Amino acid sequence: MSAQLAAGTYRCGDVSHSVAAAVGAGVTWVDTAPNYASGTAETSLRPVLDACPHVRVSTKVGFVPDSDWHAVRAAGVLPYDHDRGHCLTRPYIAWQLARSRARLGRVPDLVFVHNPEHGRPDRVGLLRTLTEAFEELESAADAGHIGGYGVATWTGLSSGMFTVLELTELAETVGGPHHHFRAVQLPVSLIRLAVVADGLNGCGALAEAREAGLDVFAAAPLGGGELLGAMTEELVRSIECAASPAQAALLVALSAPGVSRVLLSASTPAHWADARRAAARQPLSPDRLRKVIDVLGT
Repeated sequence: MSAQLAAGTYRCGDVSHSVAAAVGAGVTWVDTAPNYASGTAETSLRPVLDACPHVRVSTKVGFVPDSDWHAVRAAGVLPYDHDRGHCLTRPYIAWQLARSRARLGRVPDLVFVHNPEHGRPDRVGLLRTLTEAFEELESAADAGHIGGYGVATWTGLSSGMFTVLELTELAETVGGPHHHFRAVQLPVSLIRLAVVADGLNGCGALAEAREAGLDVFAAAPLGGGELLGAMTEELVRSIECAASPAQAALLVALSAPGVSRVLLSASTPAHWADARRAAARQPLSPDRLRKVIDVLGT
């Protein structure tokens, strides 16, 4: 099945406006986090989600937004000497999940452990942290407080801090054969082609996720907007001669093996219409993807 577009909210200046434009273009999944839009993203989403019960939503746990700092300290759910920026202890995860449900006005379909590699330079400590996080998320899923969970990472997979196989095995250890580990989220784009190359060769994160039956959310398909200025006519033609620069860049993420959803933070109906035209195109063949990788390298 071809990958689908989903609305990302990381770089949205006006979350409700951007997501309303996405939903108007037929998007049915929104991804957010408590720390996005200076801590206002989840609250801004609620009117759109209330009006569109068919739209599914994923959020995250881990970062401690500055706007929540006093509330979280008052709740006593952070370790006494903890760095205020990031926390994956069970008390904090439970507190943040309850706050997210209240802000979103519903049970999130997925909750991602947000950049678990943050501030954790050693694998042993990181896997210990992930074990605790998975235990709390399994408990929340069993109680019906979340639909399932996953891991969203920027560098954890590419740096070798952990693998999708290790995450799946950890979920099975914590939650048994009927665990609730459902997805991974990682950057996939023209400037993150190594993961695509590995996937085409049947190895790496995308191949392991596909083997495990996990959904893959491709983040930053336009490189945070940087790619649009780098899309030369020659590069666009090497991908899809009839595509716009944005469509060509999106096609790479949409065509990457194993990718289920591509997160886009477009802000206007026109931008979403252009993106939808990319999603409606035939996915790039493995041979075409390999030619792009040969041109750009990994």
